[in-house]
Amino acid sequence: MQNTTHKTGKTTPGTRSTSEYMSLLKAFPPRPIATEEDFIATQQVIDSLIDRGNLTPDEQDYLNVLGSLVHDYEELHHPLPTLQGIELIKALMVELNLRQKDLVPIFKTESIVSAVLNGKRQLTVEHIQKLADFFHISPAVFLSKGV
Repeated sequence: MQNTTHKTGKTTPGTRSTSEYMSLLKAFPPRPIATEEDFIATQQVIDSLIDRGNLTPDEQDYLNVLGSLVHDYEELHHPLPTLQGIELIKALMVELNLRQKDLVPIFKTESIVSAVLNGKRQLTVEHIQKLADFFHISPAVFLSKGV
């Protein structure tokens, strides 16, 4: 969208009308989230925008600003636990609805899969590389902190 100047009536490339964006800012001014109540209120505004679908560029920009504020608050107050090694494999199996037999191509036998998942056997370099390829993530995440 382009703005027109009052004097010339010409458009200024790359600019948008700010009236819609300003009305969004007035309705719910974005501020750093300091409390759980602020977090919930901001999340409700985000949810209402997402539920509307087909957002205008101004609404998308506003949603991005609110999303950044929520992300910053969650990073500080609700950090995700860092999973590594066997715990990560177990979490990925649950997330992807996998069973031990689904990992046999990586470990060669179901008994080895079971031994690894129960902590009775360590991951090998070959296992780690195959797991990384299988789950499409960095091999480093399968290294336990103690390894």
